[in-house]
Amino acid sequence: MRFGILGETQARHDDGTEVPLGGPARRALLALLLIRPGAVVSAERLAEEIEPGGNVSAHALQSQVSRLRTVLGHSAAIERVGAGYRIVVPDGAVDAARFEALAAEGRTALADADPARAAAVLRRALELWRGPALDGLDGSETARAAAGRLEEARLAALEDRIEAELRLGEHRAAVPELRELVGRHPLRERLAGLLMRALFAQGGQAEALLVFEETRRHLAEELGADPSGELLALHRELLEPAPAPSPAAPPAQLTSFVGREEEAAEAAALLRAARLLTLTGPGGVGKTRLAVEVAGTAVADDDVCFVELAPLGYGGPAGPVGPVGSGVQPMQAAQAVLGALGLRENGLQMGDGPPRTAVDRLIAALSDRALLLVLDNCEHLVDEAAALAARLLAACPRLRVLATSREPLGVIGEHVHQVRPLDEAAAVRLFADRARAVRRGGAGDPEVVRRICTALDGLPLAIELAAARLRTLDPEDLAGRLDDLLGITARGSRTSAERHRTMRSVVAWSWELLTQEEQRAARRFTVFAGGATAAAVREVCGTDADTLESLVDKSLVEAVGAGRHRMLGTIRAYGAERLEAAGGAEAGATRRAHARHVLELHREADPHLLRAEQLQWLPRVAAVHDDLLAALRWAIGAGEVHTGMELLAAASTSLWIRGASAAVAPEATALLEAADAAAGAGAGVGPGEEYAACVLLAASTAAGRPVWQRHRAAAQKALAAAWPGDRPGRHPVVLLLWMMRHAGETEARDAQEALAAFELVSSQRDCPDPWARAAARYVSGYAALGRRDPEGAEQAFEAASEQFRTLGDRWGTALALDALAGLAGARGDGARALALTDRALTLTEELGAAEDSADLLVNRGDHRLPGDPAAARADYTAAAALARAGGSPAALAAALRGLGDLALREGSAQEAERLYADALDRIDPHWVKSLGNRVRCLAGLGRIAEARGDRGAARTYYRRAGACVAALGPSVPDTLRLMGLPEELVTAVSGR
Repeated sequence: MRFGILGETQARHDDGTEVPLGGPARRALLALLLIRPGAVVSAERLAEEIEPGGNVSAHALQSQVSRLRTVLGHSAAIERVGAGYRIVVPDGAVDAARFEALAAEGRTALADADPARAAAVLRRALELWRGPALDGLDGSETARAAAGRLEEARLAALEDRIEAELRLGEHRAAVPELRELVGRHPLRERLAGLLMRALFAQGGQAEALLVFEETRRHLAEELGADPSGELLALHRELLEPAPAPSPAAPPAQLTSFVGREEEAAEAAALLRAARLLTLTGPGGVGKTRLAVEVAGTAVADDDVCFVELAPLGYGGPAGPVGPVGSGVQPMQAAQAVLGALGLRENGLQMGDGPPRTAVDRLIAALSDRALLLVLDNCEHLVDEAAALAARLLAACPRLRVLATSREPLGVIGEHVHQVRPLDEAAAVRLFADRARAVRRGGAGDPEVVRRICTALDGLPLAIELAAARLRTLDPEDLAGRLDDLLGITARGSRTSAERHRTMRSVVAWSWELLTQEEQRAARRFTVFAGGATAAAVREVCGTDADTLESLVDKSLVEAVGAGRHRMLGTIRAYGAERLEAAGGAEAGATRRAHARHVLELHREADPHLLRAEQLQWLPRVAAVHDDLLAALRWAIGAGEVHTGMELLAAASTSLWIRGASAAVAPEATALLEAADAAAGAGAGVGPGEEYAACVLLAASTAAGRPVWQRHRAAAQKALAAAWPGDRPGRHPVVLLLWMMRHAGETEARDAQEALAAFELVSSQRDCPDPWARAAARYVSGYAALGRRDPEGAEQAFEAASEQFRTLGDRWGTALALDALAGLAGARGDGARALALTDRALTLTEELGAAEDSADLLVNRGDHRLPGDPAAARADYTAAAALARAGGSPAALAAALRGLGDLALREGSAQEAERLYADALDRIDPHWVKSLGNRVRCLAGLGRIAEARGDRGAARTYYRRAGACVAALGPSVPDTLRLMGLPEELVTAVSGR
């Protein structure tokens, strides 16, 4: 039910039908309760006021209340509270409450310089009125007071609505209404001022002056008062015609505008709706160039005045003037605007009156002029520029301001548009465009250009400076110098302002505007290679939230969503130099704190990564991957070998699930070499589980094979000590992957170590760690395969799958499902194999485990190949793309092997041979996941050689394939069948 007191009191059902309230007493009773819903009204007052001139008895009042309750039903509760009554209705059920809320919203929109929204909201508010407030209750003192308050609010909302419409240029339509309102309220100065502005805007200066005179007379005769200062100021503006300034236009551009066409249109549309728009962003991001483009299209009929503030004086990190509203006059900026408008300094003194400031002169000149004022590079005078913009906008209704600054002006009503670096496509376009100007043949290889633009964070100035280096450098040479971002952007145009001549000078300009505390926090922030959360910044940098927020406001740090912050590469490079210059103690302590933070984060995440929470935790650790690398490199350089190994062990679960193990292989190798050197000096790092994790990661690429051979025996002993079977170690994933790394061994000695690794995992069947028990069950399935017991293997894999699923581990579940799919495929049940593989793929895709997804796609292609070669090709191709994107040689080798099988099937022996050879070059012979692909490649090459009639080569290939599986079980044919090889290949390889 809806209630109305803005007019005659009424109640209506939701469908609009009116509720019959009865006589005047009952209608008055409802109105008095609705004036303040939920507030208690005394029974005495109700008895005095519901009937004009009468005092209703308590019994009669109670009777009226009872009847009103019956009429309203459950739509409103009239409650007896102490010696009075109150009505309880839903929020917004009374039109007066809705009106007041909408009026407040419209007033806020007006203050925020959003006149279109203000006008729309205020019209909705005023449409709620049906007549005088609380109509018909003249005898009630309470109703009269409330009605007076509501009528005053109605009049204020009318003024706000007309103000909004005038700002939108609707002067002509407003004049008749304003004349009528001024006639009814001749002492209301705001209405008079609005009418004066509307008349003047349509050329009626004389009429506007007449309105002022009539208002002044009414005030004097009826109140004995003079007009307010605001009305007098408006009168002075009408008497003093504004000069016609010749504004300075934006500078003509010598280069094309690339990459921001849509953004320019968006900003122009925003400026048409707002009166103050500030383009913010870091130095070199293209704020000035974007402002020039916006100014050319935003307000087509307005003059444009472009004011460059950068050359003005700068008072140091604390700023040259106080904050907005501090009373400091914005003199430097105002004088710069006067100069840009072509107004002379000696024009500031008018007649014999008091001296007039530059701001007064600007207000007089611009009070009713349609002008777009562009204030470029406000950051070093941000308080002064803000004070100037606020005063001019308040006094000059047809003025708009477009500012560029590395931080917002902080003025009420300001709209802020953050100018971000170019996206990859636009950055490449800009580089290519600028390269064509300096180099015959342009930028060259698009992939090289993409790498350059990515390293430069898409900053237009940095891209232009780098492209200019192509006069003397090849693009490949330039790309090879990307570790020195400040160096490759160190030569600019001789005619550019000094602060824009190089990226170093651009960043230095911003840096010098910071306070000492901000500079300290900024240089310490540079230890974060991949960004950081606010909590991490506070912990590592020893700063507070306000300082971080200030760095974001000043565009030294960028908020990138999900609560994270980052620095652009060029700013980070400059800040890193500042950190080193601050002294070794500060730099060392900050980098140590960073490494400790990264370590603690991975330690906190590790238990969750093998449980149901892994989807929440994997993105968190993936976000700090670059920081992990940075912390590892610091540990290596600082000789902190144990810290480095702790980092790798804590991160190992995440690295293997995400397929990122190869990314840390160089660091793992370097740590092992440092450990060897320390051992030679008598200060070695004692082998432990972390040591084993480091060896495993170092061996994840082909380059790590020598490291594997040298360290694996000691690492296996350390791992066995950490996982005795009756108590858990810290990193169960290392345990399982250790066995998988050994499972491909074929030499006798290697096979013995592989068997020891196998038994180590199997011994965890009763381990207190549930994931280790599931891994032991998974491994026991392979033991059953070695005994030629596929039924037992299937039971073990099923049990492992269920145990992993119960824990919520999608990765372990996918491994087990993949093993089950292999068994189904080996026995000819292709439909089940596909279904199981699809289930496993769903899980790895949820995890973002690209390497495992690529491996599963290859397996699905193998299952599809006999009946649907086209679908198999799609799977192999998708797997190859995933593997290349993730940098996984093992997964790429598998995809190439699949494509080789397909080529051989289609009769393209030469293409198949090329693909098989390429795959073999990438396969790690020790890794169990690569074993099947290695056997298939060798067998495929044997078939090609046999088809050529080269039986000797064929026998060699078949012999090598058979040797790969001989150590896995007593029956080579059965093992090959379980691996899914076609029967003709089983026969060929087994008969080697």
